[in-house]
Amino acid sequence: MATITVRVSDDEKKFFDEMAKLEGKSLSDLLRTATLESLEDSYDAHVGDLAYEEYLKNKKSAPLTELLKKYEVD
Repeated sequence: MATITVRVSDDEKKFFDEMAKLEGKSLSDLLRTATLESLEDSYDAHVGDLAYEEYLKNKKSAPLTELLKKYEVD
């Protein structure tokens, strides 16, 4: 498993420690999950923006029933 070092101020460290206690997690788990969730949300928003830009170029859509049938989703 890899280790990443992040430098923070004393006040930031105290805040992270308090948040870890509040969440009932270790500091490592708190920082890992919060960071991953935030980055995943940012990525999803970016992909959504790109998809919307593509849609605006063509402004084509299809009913959900047609898409489900096309992609063989039950």
